[in-house]
Amino acid sequence: MIEFLSAIVAFLVAIGVLVTIHEFGHFYVARRLGFKVLRFSIGFGKPLMRWRERDSAQVMRIPQRITAAVQSSAEQEPTAATPTEYWLSSIPLGGYVKLLDEREAPVPREDAHRAFNRRPVPHRIAVLLAGPGFNFLFAIVAYWLMFVSGVPGIKAIVGPVTPGTVAAEAGLLVDEQIIAVGGHSTETWEGAVLGILDELLADGLINFTVRDSNGRTRPVELDVRGREAELTEPEGLFVGLGFEPGPIRPAVLGELREGFAAERAGLRSGDRVLALDGQPVNQFSELVEVVRDRPGKLVTVVVDRLGKEFTLEMEIGDAAVEGGVPGERRGLIGAGENPDVIRAIAANASTTERYGVFAAVPKGIAKTWEMSELTVRMLGRMITGDVSVRNISGPINIASYAGDSARAGLGAFLSFLSIVSISLGILNLLPVPLLDGGQIVYQLAEAVKGSPLSERSMVFGQQVGFLLLAVLMSFAFYNDISRILG
Repeated sequence: MIEFLSAIVAFLVAIGVLVTIHEFGHFYVARRLGFKVLRFSIGFGKPLMRWRERDSAQVMRIPQRITAAVQSSAEQEPTAATPTEYWLSSIPLGGYVKLLDEREAPVPREDAHRAFNRRPVPHRIAVLLAGPGFNFLFAIVAYWLMFVSGVPGIKAIVGPVTPGTVAAEAGLLVDEQIIAVGGHSTETWEGAVLGILDELLADGLINFTVRDSNGRTRPVELDVRGREAELTEPEGLFVGLGFEPGPIRPAVLGELREGFAAERAGLRSGDRVLALDGQPVNQFSELVEVVRDRPGKLVTVVVDRLGKEFTLEMEIGDAAVEGGVPGERRGLIGAGENPDVIRAIAANASTTERYGVFAAVPKGIAKTWEMSELTVRMLGRMITGDVSVRNISGPINIASYAGDSARAGLGAFLSFLSIVSISLGILNLLPVPLLDGGQIVYQLAEAVKGSPLSERSMVFGQQVGFLLLAVLMSFAFYNDISRILG
């Protein structure tokens, strides 16, 4: 329940912050270019709080001195513009900016020149671009802040390699570190994954430069041409490539619970389990899986103790699976993972990417560009069918990611916000009538045509846009539900 509530709160914060930034972009540029802003609302629905600000721009009615007879007329006083309203509304799922527009309601004569439809087309396009632009600007600032404070990560060390897979055939070895992908250096697994996706979408040949424990480097090429859709399935990348991210955490035992199977069999803290019931065990997670699937069974255990191998017999205990099918049992031996080993591995594999205040600026820009380019390429490949549409996430999955990143710390949450902000910016630039990109197309069409589009054409465009967004949201909700159901 705590995780569920934290996910909901993190999701609301993320959506509230990012959509507000998007709408503030529209608001700020509209005000700077002389558009009349009627309302700026954070959230939707009825206002919880609202206030008004008198617009600083006042419309001067310039008198016309035509004859001496009328020259004695006094100049008219400035006409105060309609106040701009600011709302804090009840539904915290975004926000909006309402601009004065003659197509929506009658406009006072003194404000007509500030209506959206009366402003120059380049100015209208600038206002429409400002929303996505501020989303990209937010990502740059967030990445800058992360790089200045330091981005922790795990070195791209190769974990278990599955025999017979493309990784094994290419000669990739356990414990090698991937130091470059496609000629670009990689500091962490995050950078390596982005590089792998970039190579995958380019030509299907993934070129690694790896380094072994002795410092020797060599090239490794994975040929996955034609498998783009398979490898871009959720959680399908490393399964398809045939290796797992490392480093490997060997099955070294820590504290043993008195009276349980491990302690009764004569196992000791510090023993490294090499095999169980004839099945090799490379890491602690594999030991957990093997034990879990053998409740109540008598098995042989091969362990390494201070450099010597021992073979012991152990009867695995069993317990009911909490929340599982009635009668379902799981195996357990009463042994935990060795904390000293975990700390040693973490110290060796951890790294921090940090830059100075000024050096972090180009890094933030480059990271935003890299993520934007990858997102656009993924979207394009989804349209052509080369990338799985199951990568489209809906609100349920986004909320889950929001909660996970928020619990991981400020840096992880900022990274999540940056990615979603970039996605929001790109989504709004798509040429769909209900989005900023579609509205920009309308303005360009008006500039070419020399007059506004007909109301019929705009209504038809809105209907098409609604249909496209409905299809997109259907995919997103379907993917969310599929992931929940496993």
